[in-house]
Amino acid sequence: MRSFMREKKIYCGSNYREVDIFSYTDGQKTAAGRGKRSKKVKESEPKQRNLNDKNARRYFIQLGNLNFGDDPDALHVTATYSAKYLPQSIEDAEREATNYLRRVQYARKKAGLPPLKYILVTACTTKKNSDKPVRIHHHIVMNGGLERDTVEELWRKRKRKGQKQGDRIGFCNADRLQADENGIAALCNYLVKQSGGKKRWTSSHNLKKPYSRTNDGKYNHRQIEKWARERPGREFWEKKYPGWTLTDDDYGITYEYNDYTGWAIYLKLRRKKE
Repeated sequence: MRSFMREKKIYCGSNYREVDIFSYTDGQKTAAGRGKRSKKVKESEPKQRNLNDKNARRYFIQLGNLNFGDDPDALHVTATYSAKYLPQSIEDAEREATNYLRRVQYARKKAGLPPLKYILVTACTTKKNSDKPVRIHHHIVMNGGLERDTVEELWRKRKRKGQKQGDRIGFCNADRLQADENGIAALCNYLVKQSGGKKRWTSSHNLKKPYSRTNDGKYNHRQIEKWARERPGREFWEKKYPGWTLTDDDYGITYEYNDYTGWAIYLKLRRKKE
């Protein structure tokens, strides 16, 4: 079946985008019903929200950059459990984290702040020869506005009768999100690549979703094969995408070969500073 090269630009905020250049068949094009250059299309959310899955990891990074990469007050919250309150399952931990996020949202509402936006990552390891989770903890990226001390203090149980405030669930630390010239890609990659264990993520429903556009006439197989063989440097791609540059010389570009479809190129780009 005849194939051609498709360029797919994925828009993830004002300072970060990804570009896929890959082989596409005439049959796929007909089924999709699209012409040479498509309209905006929302990127599909992964079915499995597990960061051990390649597609979920990629979408997670896109979503994080789009919603928090340009927020100078966004926070990265790390929350752990003391032995007394250690959850028995991932599901119990996620319920605890959800209750915490409700308290954060209530505090934001009282303070007259916009609604809470967040991405929650629940991570754990398991004992050898057992499915029982250990070292359960959470990483939460949320929009800014509340004082960091307030965000940390809310990681408590509901107060019981006679208590001024509920027991601490464990350790909680809120840091200003350290966005750099690549947005929050470094944090997203850190959360994705923590050693071992399971990592599941959820998010608030009010997040912006990345979208994409495709172009079927920009490149051909011979060009892509030549570039995959020669591996041109950063300046080459800056000419192809004016105003943008690779996020990193090593990880900003990936070349992949498939026996059936040939070469594909995947770019991670950041907006060049003026």
